[in-house]
Amino acid sequence: MERYPEILDWIAQKRIEPGREQDALRHAGLIPDRLAWRRFIDQCLLWSSVVGLAVSLIFFLAYNWQYMGRFAKLGLVEAAIVLCLLVCLHVDLRSQAGKACLLLASLLVGALLALVGQIYQTGADTYELFQAWAIACLIWVALAQMAVLYVFWLVLVNLAVALYFQATGIIWGMLFAIDDQLWMLFGLNTLAMVIWEFAAAKKVQHLQERWPARLIAVASGAYVTMLVLHAIFQPSHYSGESPHVGAGLTYLIYLIWLAAIYFAYRFRIKDLFVIAGGLLSLLVTGNLAVAKLVLDQHDAGGFLLLSLLIIGSSAISGIWLKKLTKEMQ
Repeated sequence: MERYPEILDWIAQKRIEPGREQDALRHAGLIPDRLAWRRFIDQCLLWSSVVGLAVSLIFFLAYNWQYMGRFAKLGLVEAAIVLCLLVCLHVDLRSQAGKACLLLASLLVGALLALVGQIYQTGADTYELFQAWAIACLIWVALAQMAVLYVFWLVLVNLAVALYFQATGIIWGMLFAIDDQLWMLFGLNTLAMVIWEFAAAKKVQHLQERWPARLIAVASGAYVTMLVLHAIFQPSHYSGESPHVGAGLTYLIYLIWLAAIYFAYRFRIKDLFVIAGGLLSLLVTGNLAVAKLVLDQHDAGGFLLLSLLIIGSSAISGIWLKKLTKEMQ
């Protein structure tokens, strides 16, 4: 995709014969051929089948809930998990079939834990389900060496942490406020992003895909953006410290995060998607900070200023990103 803007420039400059644009894009590998489409369809069918099998088993149990005993329900899910593991023993775990079976087994573990909680009423706290789910399938995540399963496991951990705070708000005997919960989720996803990028830079083969790293970066950016918005609109809710110190520390860490994103993905990794996400976060926080000032002043003219600011900042950001795209080719 790095050559796509360059070929578009050639087309605009009439350096490619009219009518041969599709051929140029195809020879550059920017338009999928028949083999690429077949591979894409195979992947879609494989992974949609995995999800479909897991969901169909859950729906089967739900539909026949009154007609099946508890041991029949548990035995059916456990038999499905064992069957997946038996298939894994007869195929290469590095193959698509082996990875698909491990993913299906990981999904079915969640169904089994939910079933146990429903039958024996052990799931008083929802976070315990996701906590046990993440722990139970951890070894499979390590064995599969699959980006999808890594992201799936990280989602389970995020859900367990978020639901734990909603249920108790206490960890290690200390009561945590909403900003502390966001800090923990931000730190968790930022750490995952750093580990992923470091391993990818070390040429770990199964971590070379960019979409998981981008997805984790989006999660990290979303949490730090919520922290900044919390500091802007509710600085008095910071726990422990004075409101100004807590909000100021949030702004400082946010600026450090933005600078790290820019330098890491501008000069080291060169990923325009993450830079654009950081810029979007800056636009949202900056414009909402101005909006708060305008609303506090109760000045109707401030809305015009805010509108012009949003339009102008968006236009400047688009121009800068377009320029940066050419520089990063």
